[in-house]
Amino acid sequence: MQIERATQADDPLVAAFARLLPQLNPNAPLPGRDDLALMLASPSTYLLMVRDPDIVGTLTLTLFRTPVGLQGRINTVIVDAAARGRGIGEALTREAMRISRDAGVRRITLSSRLDREPAHRMYLRVGFELTGSRQFHLTL
Repeated sequence: MQIERATQADDPLVAAFARLLPQLNPNAPLPGRDDLALMLASPSTYLLMVRDPDIVGTLTLTLFRTPVGLQGRINTVIVDAAARGRGIGEALTREAMRISRDAGVRRITLSSRLDREPAHRMYLRVGFELTGSRQFHLTL
């Protein structure tokens, strides 16, 4: 399975998010070409994807510096419902871990909705620990 880092906001990428993002969050606004281009322009943001032949999985990794060192955050992991069970999410997560390790990241965090049990099992299998911490959101 080939994992690529997206480098341009082209029509296939825009179409992939229009198809994939509602599978993760039906209420999320769909990113347009300009939104994706801004995200991809950041050197600290990695949009990883798997094609088969269309894009069937994505993961966004952001690296950022805090007083305790370089941190990583995994967001918006999506695998097309028709492609689940083939290890795509795990492969994307392992690649994000490799990138983070190579960059000198001290800790990677992620969150996952309570109903995503298969994803939780995969995160534990690849070495993440459930911290028991609370996640807070503020919508602006």
